[in-house]
Amino acid sequence: MLLGIKRIYDKVELTDGKRVLVDGLWPRGVRRSTANIDEWMKDVAPSKKLRMWFSHDPEKWVEFKKKYRKELEGNPAMATLVEMARNEDITLIYATKEEKYNNAVVLAEAVREALKRPLKDKSSTYSQY
Repeated sequence: MLLGIKRIYDKVELTDGKRVLVDGLWPRGVRRSTANIDEWMKDVAPSKKLRMWFSHDPEKWVEFKKKYRKELEGNPAMATLVEMARNEDITLIYATKEEKYNNAVVLAEAVREALKRPLKDKSSTYSQY
């Protein structure tokens, strides 16, 4: 399955597949009725504390990635996202202007890694993701 990343303000395309908002806050200036979001997964977003600390500062990127990946470990919402990505094309949607240093980039990396792992059974596979 395909896994993409896109800003919520970018044009919606048929190739987006299921559009999943992965931010903890709803994007400014975007109406829910016209956002073309299929699912809002707030629970895979970084914690408020981590988000505030990071503030999209490139100098904090490496540490942010480590901390965010730690938050994702054992997160049931992450397991749901991985399962979704196994079964259909999805695009992770984010709001920030920062295209290189944001949570969707880290999340996509984590999902891709989880998809490479062989499926054993649901209980053991999803304890990590």
